[in-house]
Amino acid sequence: MSTTTLDPLDLYGIRGTLTEEERMVQDAVQRLVNERVLPIIRECFEEHRFPRDLIPELAALGLLGSSLTGYGCAGLNAICYGLICQELERGDSGIRSFVSVQSSLCMYPIHAYGSEEQKQKYLPPMARGELIGCFGLTEPHGGSDPANMKTHARHRGRDWVLNGSKMWITNGSIADVAVVWAQTDDGIRGFLVDKGARGFTTQLIERKFSLRASVTSALFFDDVVVPQECVLPGVVGLKGPLSCLTQARYGIAWGVIGAAQACLAQMLDYTGTRELFGRPLAQNQAIQIRLADMARRITGAQLIALELGRMKERGVMQPVHVSLAKWNNCRMALDVARDCRDMLGGAGISAEYAPIRHMLNLESVITYEGTETIHELSVGRELTGLNAF
Repeated sequence: MSTTTLDPLDLYGIRGTLTEEERMVQDAVQRLVNERVLPIIRECFEEHRFPRDLIPELAALGLLGSSLTGYGCAGLNAICYGLICQELERGDSGIRSFVSVQSSLCMYPIHAYGSEEQKQKYLPPMARGELIGCFGLTEPHGGSDPANMKTHARHRGRDWVLNGSKMWITNGSIADVAVVWAQTDDGIRGFLVDKGARGFTTQLIERKFSLRASVTSALFFDDVVVPQECVLPGVVGLKGPLSCLTQARYGIAWGVIGAAQACLAQMLDYTGTRELFGRPLAQNQAIQIRLADMARRITGAQLIALELGRMKERGVMQPVHVSLAKWNNCRMALDVARDCRDMLGGAGISAEYAPIRHMLNLESVITYEGTETIHELSVGRELTGLNAF
């Protein structure tokens, strides 16, 4: 009989399959979360406050635009980026959301579709955390149908005039540049709108009960003049914003594993130390079955994320693969967080314990970057060849 002690948060030993660089990246982010995020995140959540003082530390570790090459970016592989998201979301979904938006939704489209001048202007300071970005796609009435976009841009001489609004925009009120997608006569195009542009205003969305440690805003554009040199030249149509969402969804598929691991870790400690009827909770069959089911779900999600990363590295990952992973892993994490909240009894509604915070955050994560239903229909379309949207 083997005497090897298994890691309860990594039953299949995925860490043992990682390269030295991947383990070093995970360890560095894990230390940051343990030392700088976990001590403050409960207070930030309660106060509806994003910890902006963490931005230089995130940048110093190379976490902003980490998978991009050149322009001051770290050039890490897909597995590294996934592990970064996993460790950050172990701290809080709001911290991972900030890094996801900066990296996958703002720096990625500039890197992939921008001019050399745009890349030189924006990417190095964004990698250093000196410029913050936001991604303007979602609109109040549009939701899951980005093609039903009302925000539009019209030519005026060499410039463009932008009108419309965006909703539920992470980082919106703290962003120095917004990557805004708008309808034009040629199709949907991307525009780089700098903070302070005449007619460009933001409004902080308050009274949220989810992602409280994250900045969420509405963006408004009233005859905003955008110079031609601020238009992303490399893409026209929905391919641009959807490719950004694919990158972000990849990170989410990894990130939510961290939230589930945080919940399970706390439950293992809680049930092992709390005594009822003369024995620890963990000695009850019902508790062990529920803990085992959480471990099963987490392990399945880990294996999906790992293989998704390998497919991304090989260049064979397709959007439907990401849809399956985002759908499965978000559902897993939300179910685990809810079950942990329930197992804590009355204490489960207290912010003293992490599951309620992760549970509330995950209600947003399962919705943004494509709702669960959207990803189910994406997989269904692949299976049947028929579009049910």
